[in-house]
Amino acid sequence: MKAIRRFTVRPVLPDPLRPLSDLARNLRWSWHAETRDLFRSVDPERWAASGGDPVRLLGSVPPARLAELAGDRPFLRRLTAVAGDLHDYTTGDRWYQTQPEELPAAIAYFSPEFGITAALPQYSGGLGILAGDHLKAASDLGVPLIGVGLLYRHGYFRQTLSRDGWQQEHYPVLDPNELPVVQLEESDGTPAQVALALPGGKQLHARIWLAQVGRVPLLMLDSDVEENDLGERGVTDRLYGGGSEHRLLQEMLLGIGGVRAVRTYCRLTGHPAPEVFHTNEGHAGFLGLERIAELCAGGLDFDAALESVRAGTVFTTHTPVPAGIDRFDRELVARHFGPDAELPRIDVDRILRLGMETYPGGEPNLFNMAVMGLRLAQRANGVSLLHGSVSREMFSGLWPGFDADEVPITSVTNGVHAPTWVAPEVFRLGAQQIGAQRAEDALTVGGSDRWDAVADIPDQDIFDLRRVLREQLVEEVRERLRASWRQRGAHTAELGWIDGVLDPDVLTIGFARRVPSYKRLTLMLRDRDRLMDLLLHPERPVQIVVAGKAHPADDGGKRLVQELVRFADDPRVRHRIVFLPDYGMAMAQKLYPGCDIWLNNPLRPLEACGTSGMKAALNGCLNLSVLDGWWDEWFQPDFGWAIPTADGVGTDQDHRDDIEAAALYDLLEQRVTPRFYERGRSGLPDRWIEMVRHTLSLLGPKVLAGRMVREYVERLYAPAALSHRAVGPDAARDLAEWKTRVRAAWPGVTVDHVETSASEVLAELGTTLGLRVRVGLGELGPDDVEVQVVSGRVDEEDRIADATVVPLKPVGSPDQDGRWVYEGPLSLDRTGPFGYTVRILPAHRLMASSAELGLVAGPSDELVAAAGLLMR
Repeated sequence: MKAIRRFTVRPVLPDPLRPLSDLARNLRWSWHAETRDLFRSVDPERWAASGGDPVRLLGSVPPARLAELAGDRPFLRRLTAVAGDLHDYTTGDRWYQTQPEELPAAIAYFSPEFGITAALPQYSGGLGILAGDHLKAASDLGVPLIGVGLLYRHGYFRQTLSRDGWQQEHYPVLDPNELPVVQLEESDGTPAQVALALPGGKQLHARIWLAQVGRVPLLMLDSDVEENDLGERGVTDRLYGGGSEHRLLQEMLLGIGGVRAVRTYCRLTGHPAPEVFHTNEGHAGFLGLERIAELCAGGLDFDAALESVRAGTVFTTHTPVPAGIDRFDRELVARHFGPDAELPRIDVDRILRLGMETYPGGEPNLFNMAVMGLRLAQRANGVSLLHGSVSREMFSGLWPGFDADEVPITSVTNGVHAPTWVAPEVFRLGAQQIGAQRAEDALTVGGSDRWDAVADIPDQDIFDLRRVLREQLVEEVRERLRASWRQRGAHTAELGWIDGVLDPDVLTIGFARRVPSYKRLTLMLRDRDRLMDLLLHPERPVQIVVAGKAHPADDGGKRLVQELVRFADDPRVRHRIVFLPDYGMAMAQKLYPGCDIWLNNPLRPLEACGTSGMKAALNGCLNLSVLDGWWDEWFQPDFGWAIPTADGVGTDQDHRDDIEAAALYDLLEQRVTPRFYERGRSGLPDRWIEMVRHTLSLLGPKVLAGRMVREYVERLYAPAALSHRAVGPDAARDLAEWKTRVRAAWPGVTVDHVETSASEVLAELGTTLGLRVRVGLGELGPDDVEVQVVSGRVDEEDRIADATVVPLKPVGSPDQDGRWVYEGPLSLDRTGPFGYTVRILPAHRLMASSAELGLVAGPSDELVAAAGLLMR
């Protein structure tokens, strides 16, 4: 029989055990070993059955066991100590509280997904895991962050395989009452809600759930409430599900509803109001519109409100290809805004202009969420050095007249939250060297360039550690593989072979990630005979563990999964290569430490960062990767191997895959496997152990989320907070009026004449020339602009590379024609072909970049032709 109604019955804890409830509701347990150990000791079998989820555990423990624990003095002492540690952690000063006072009072961090723990499955892949790690690291550092997301009733899908290896999706219903979240309530005990206006006089209501991530509150909006019609109740049904309008409503709820949720939370709790708003990818871009509407309701006009909002907004893009960005039809967006829908006091055309692709190569009828995110943020970044460069090129159309390297998008390379991803065995080995507290500080706060203590760990200890981790992975793989085959319809009698799958003494390669085509899940299958030879080599075999999910709508990705599964099903190799379905955080935490090599072979430069290899590295796993994302930035031969790429112009996709697969096989055959299996005088693989040691000591400190969040604070949050304070209502009006005046007057800004003190086209290195420039400023004055000389080495087409920019100074007053003269030095600081040009840019103390307005004036073609090349 099927129940007609469902309840969640919470346990009643005896008074001495009440702190267990607080510990279970704060997700710090997901990265705090002592708290997990405490819950495990409540009931080890039920702890395992609950998947390591304290909320589920407490809901299943019999009253008799709770009564027994309430009288267990050693347990109560441990409980008191762990509860006290959490109190100290959440209330005491940490890194942020020791920094200068001008840091922001609070930062709101918006993301469509958050990967905190497998017990709160609200993530699909790297973006969500990164967002979760960002919150955890902010908590460890004491950064006053407020996370904002959605609570999806089905989360992301669960993956199983059919008998023939085709991916199948399942969407288990998540009951918030069974998750580690609590409902935010008004002072009278009623649920706190936000609402959005929809076309036709309807409304979209949402409750606010609170997940406590250490010190950081995470607000999650849920539209499955009685006040909504059936369609609106389903807005937060699935992560990245539904058609265009469904996605648009999700993103409106995330951005607009998210700001309203933050305001509600701050009103109810007294939390400081955010000075900085961080938009993690374009999905949350509508948050800027809601903040503009707030300011307009307070008396500012749209342009002034826009300047105020931009000053305190940070936008992070994670997307290296235009196809990965959410884009909506113009008419769809227009229908959801304006007098008959949301933000009725703002002109719809002003909203549309923020997201339209009004630049060469853009689609003029599409509303682009990343474009809106960039236009609403004064500061923007990619997530690795290479991705920053790719992003500047990809979005350069928004800043016409500027070279791509001057586009105001910087980069902060991602990091990973070490306490979440480092195996307990690895942590204990470090703690033996420097003590538990110093080891914890090294993994959370970071700040050092190298972990020198790793050098003192004996080779035998490193070798033993790696084998223990490999052995644990072998056990995990066999258990998961057996469960997968049962789901595929196999009988227990057919599965005896699984007891021989993998070997704890064989070189183990891991490959686990989402399965879009650019990540090339099946590149390893390009030459199946060579792969079989590697897997079955009599002296130097390899074994491979693969996992990954294709998007439910991506049949091409599903075919790649099926191709890999069918190869792994072959009886000749199935003991050496396995595919594990339903890749998620719980699996990943076993997979990264247990692998010797982490394989990554995307199409360069389509990997924005690729943090899975970072998590592996923190456990002493070496990387074997294409030079893309973070690996392009930090690769050294001490840390692993770089797969050569064939990304030159004109290489067709098939040929490129052949070349790069062959390079991968060569590396494995000639360099990787010999290094793993060769033994030194001690009988240990000493050269391999040395690479592990270098990975831990030199790469480990770089890949920390603590390092990443500190960079965000110092390079983006702090400057954004200062800008937010500087651009008050009056300053915002002045800045908006100044920009309007500059845009109107810019056609009258010209470079009329340029001359130097040089009489020859040859000069010696170190010579300084005098430069004199005559410019027309039209209706503007010298306070509105900066006149610059841009110089550097030039190529055959006179393009300046590695440019040096020097401002020139006005001399005297305008002449009788209204022209101004600027002068300054031109230093010839490089040998070889050398050139320069002059340009005029808008200048204002409240702009974060001189490229902000996208306006630049330079010499006319006639003036350039007359000047020629300066020096050779």
